[in-house]
Amino acid sequence: MHLSPFPFSITDFSIIEPEIKIGTTGFAEWRTLHKDNIRIRQVTYSPNYLADHWCSKGHIIFCVEGEMETELNDGSKHLLTKGLMYTVGDNAGEHRTYSKNGCVIFIVD
Repeated sequence: MHLSPFPFSITDFSIIEPEIKIGTTGFAEWRTLHKDNIRIRQVTYSPNYLADHWCSKGHIIFCVEGEMETELNDGSKHLLTKGLMYTVGDNAGEHRTYSKNGCVIFIVD
């Protein structure tokens, strides 16, 4: 990853207007910041959230609160709990998210 020389800044995600994404079940609330070609998000999943798609984009995901399960297209499932992070590169395996009780995550992609 290459970071362009954008200036130092502090972000308060609570003042960024949320974008609601409806899942197969539940919803995700995205608060998104763009820095050139980097997308930085605080995402809150509702209880019983299941993504409505398989994703092949690479991410760095840190679990801030709660827990979520990531299913890979090979059928394996991986639990991400508070304080844990996962990384996956672009086109390195499709994945989708489920959260039984809801969670808050921080994503850079």
